[in-house]
Amino acid sequence: MQWEIDRMTDATSGMLHPEIEQLDRDDILALQNRKLAALGERLAGAPEWVEHFRQAGLKPQDLADRQALDALPFLEKAHLRERYPFPMLGADPAKVEKFCATSGTTGLPVLFGYTADDMHVLLARQVARQLHCHGVRPGDRGYNGFGFGLWVGGLAYDLGMAELGMTNFPVGPGRSDLVAEWMRDMGFTLATVSPVFLATLIRTAREKGIDPKRDWKLRHAVIGGQSVSRAFRDELEAELPEGFMTFNTYGTTEAGGPIVATTCPHSHERDEMHLINEDTVLTEILDPETFKPVGPGEIGEIVVTTLDKQASPVVRWRTRDLVRVAEKPFDCPCGRKGMGAIGRIIGRSDDMLKVRGVIVYPSQIEDVVAATPGTVKEAWQIYVDQPGSAPKQLSVAIESETGYNGSPEALADSVGRSLTSRLGLKVPVECHAEGTLPRYEAKAQRVLVRN
Repeated sequence: MQWEIDRMTDATSGMLHPEIEQLDRDDILALQNRKLAALGERLAGAPEWVEHFRQAGLKPQDLADRQALDALPFLEKAHLRERYPFPMLGADPAKVEKFCATSGTTGLPVLFGYTADDMHVLLARQVARQLHCHGVRPGDRGYNGFGFGLWVGGLAYDLGMAELGMTNFPVGPGRSDLVAEWMRDMGFTLATVSPVFLATLIRTAREKGIDPKRDWKLRHAVIGGQSVSRAFRDELEAELPEGFMTFNTYGTTEAGGPIVATTCPHSHERDEMHLINEDTVLTEILDPETFKPVGPGEIGEIVVTTLDKQASPVVRWRTRDLVRVAEKPFDCPCGRKGMGAIGRIIGRSDDMLKVRGVIVYPSQIEDVVAATPGTVKEAWQIYVDQPGSAPKQLSVAIESETGYNGSPEALADSVGRSLTSRLGLKVPVECHAEGTLPRYEAKAQRVLVRN
């Protein structure tokens, strides 16, 4: 695949690729249809994909009709693990420049390949579009705090920063003492970082006598790896220089990287994200029980199809991530009227807890903790009495901020009452001194088993 890289910019709209980003919905759908047909032709040459389609009574070329998607089975991790080590590759292994992997928390990591075009053209362009949407420009300095090695996060932002003409400091997660000083000394204007680690950096800086609001130059932070409440986001922004904004981002290794959705300056206040790369990633939001598309304001599971990826494409990949479609998904003042908007990720269909008949998402608990004055926003933990999605008992641990004037018991009681009001479930809450609970540099593990 050969791309013609278009570096045109539109200073008023913040669009790096206005010829795509300004398309209306019908034009986006027409573009997707053409690319679905081309994808089917490519997959017809891959025996594993031919077999996958055959099980549904289809062949890859049937993707020329978009309705074939509805009849195609979802792609799940089990399908890929059955074909270890290079599942559903879609390209000659000799043409794969790099492999990235999922975390492998429940088994062997699943490998996903990238050809040279996948990395240096497709992924670079997808991430650069996102960064430009946030207001990042050539010459900005970026601290890249996402993970490297086999993980795609750090790689993706390295490529995107280079495509956009930025200066990149690829430090990765951790080394908070060093990064807190470099934020001041190097004049970083962008940070790509998990939200909980950004909170850790702010606290570390203050411990070292550095005032992030006065001494740092940050204007933007791309926060990913986990969803955060609006209250937590607002608290982060209040600690940083005037005008600083956090931008949520969402993606998965299977989708090609952290490239599926991101916030624009207009959707920031609505706590929503645009499906920013709908020309290269087709996104369905489906009811996780009926698998029918959900409408505005409704909750569904994100299912993705990669339209342009050469190595390791996916067709109808079930992310298991649940999201609410925006009430007005195609009505943003930024002008991206063909790229629908979604809210932040509210949980996973396979991480949902059902406690004594009540559905509980970790994000609901975070909302309550983050909105309660006196709590340490990034430090909270859920404890259950047994593994699985149906524990009999659930409790929550929080921390009180140093200098909080009230008692730990009163703070725990306040959070407990709010949780009961929010969930309709009585939840025991324990309160600890600041610094007691685990801190996470990357994705936080919020649910732990404790007998």
